Amino acid sequence: MGENIALATQSDENCTMAVLNNAQARTDVLNRLRRAEGQIRGIQRMVEEGEDCLKIGQQFSAVRKALDSTYLRMTVCFLEQELQTHLHPDAEQKAGLDLMLKDMETLLARMG
Repeated sequence: MGENIALATQSDENCTMAVLNNAQARTDVLNRLRRAEGQIRGIQRMVEEGEDCLKIGQQFSAVRKALDSTYLRMTVCFLEQELQTHLHPDAEQKAGLDLMLKDMETLLARMG
């Protein structure tokens, strides 16, 4: 899972926050969000122009799927970060964790 979103933990008074630490991952997430933003603008235009509700509904579905996918990647990366922080796996264990997390991400994506 080397290409996954890397997160760092920051302490903010009484709570711990996970933040994007990897520049490539941050770019990936932002690009996904920008695409979803463009799709939403397209939906707004369709509504304004009186497009067919079925076509608009299809676009809503596409936006939801894109956002769900991005959220899932962020969640899996948070889990990866927390497992590494608390378990301190060696190289062999890390490889096993990476494979398990990739499989988990695939399975969860199929549920959506």
